[in-house]
Amino acid sequence: MEASPRRTDIAGDDGPAVDRVLTVPNLITLVRLAFVPVYVWLLFGAHRQTGAAVLLGALGATDWIDGYVARRFHQVSTVGKVFDPVADRVLVATAVVTITLHGAVPVWFGAATLVREVLVSVAVLVLASLGASRIDVLWVGKAGTFALMTAYPAFLLSDGPAAWQRALHAVTWPVGLLGLTLAWMAAASYVPAARQALAAGRPPARPAGEDAPR
Repeated sequence: MEASPRRTDIAGDDGPAVDRVLTVPNLITLVRLAFVPVYVWLLFGAHRQTGAAVLLGALGATDWIDGYVARRFHQVSTVGKVFDPVADRVLVATAVVTITLHGAVPVWFGAATLVREVLVSVAVLVLASLGASRIDVLWVGKAGTFALMTAYPAFLLSDGPAAWQRALHAVTWPVGLLGLTLAWMAAASYVPAARQALAAGRPPARPAGEDAPR
């Protein structure tokens, strides 16, 4: 799934708050991340399937809040640009693994989601280590993330014999398949974007015969 869009304000990324750590958006991200263990405990410790599903849905639905607050109140920070996507990755990976282990989704669906996340995460790390410029998040990726983070809590909530659960399960499958398709489409679309980012991030070539800086 996708990392949140880059946080920017009207002053740009070089505004006065860019190096701040203690900001409201970062606090919101920290709170969302702190609830991930609570979700795991509800599902496997307290065996509160419905409570776990509701909490997971709330954590996914509030993904936009920290970015909105950062932009609206000009609290963009370098830490936030890294912390927010990492928190999202942790939430997504935890949701996929736990719900697959719980048996609410088939292994192939969970594996297809997780493999895509791992590939994107590794690619981001590799590009950063090579000095590539930042890649903007694609709308298709955000749509895929939204659909998947809607589908996974719904799969968990619908895992049961009740008539309403069977109906919800049937409705959730198209949403989940759409989200998975869009997520992989976004991953494929990032390949040419990654090449351009890598080329843009490289320093200009020095003229022949010019000594390297010491």
